[in-house]
Amino acid sequence: MHGLGKFFVMQFKLYLREPLAFFFSLAYPALLLLLFGFIYGNQPAPEFWGRNFGTVDASVPAYTAIIIGTVALMGIPIDTATNRETGVLRRYRATPLQPAAYLIASIAVYLVIALLGMGLLVLTGKLVFGLRMEGSWFSILVAFILSAFSFYSVGYLIASVVPTSRIAQAVGMVIFFPMMFLSGAGLPLQLLPEGLQKVSDFLPMSYVVRLIQGLWFGDSWVDLWVPVLVLVAMLALGTLLSSRMFRWD
Repeated sequence: MHGLGKFFVMQFKLYLREPLAFFFSLAYPALLLLLFGFIYGNQPAPEFWGRNFGTVDASVPAYTAIIIGTVALMGIPIDTATNRETGVLRRYRATPLQPAAYLIASIAVYLVIALLGMGLLVLTGKLVFGLRMEGSWFSILVAFILSAFSFYSVGYLIASVVPTSRIAQAVGMVIFFPMMFLSGAGLPLQLLPEGLQKVSDFLPMSYVVRLIQGLWFGDSWVDLWVPVLVLVAMLALGTLLSSRMFRWD
């Protein structure tokens, strides 16, 4: 456990040295919230959201999907591919620690980073805009972890098949940015044309938004069984494929 703790700290420091991943997972969502919060305010708009919530109230759970997607689709593939290119993964495997220790510590780091990003987002919304929430924090945390692990499994799948860190960055960005804008994570789906709204049904990030936003608004897990089912299936399939295809060198 002592070795695992040191490994965690080292991985955490290395992640913070990656400026792109650091910015998009910690700073970008909070800056986005400030920008649109000051433009639209946070007055309750039941005619828009169908509930007594404002733009900021609805944006915080949606932007949470951006944090998860950034860590999963850019942070994990780039970090893993870089470590493979430089021979770090091969040296990790040669240490007395079990190979699983690397994966456990890395996943723990990615989860902590995502939770910090969400914490900063919630704190910004609460202090600046009087953020409102009707759901259970425990349920939202469980949904957050399920969503994160589902996307992390995809991140490791990408990391398993890309040959270099440059390609990992390109693939991650190509997948992440269209999903961000078409899933309801970056912009409310209500603002998109009807045709593009239908596209969101085929994007995994849409189900993260629907699950966390629904719980945030006070919906029950039963009401949100579709996004739960999609994310669980995504986690199972991603874990199966990435575990079989993961390469250490």
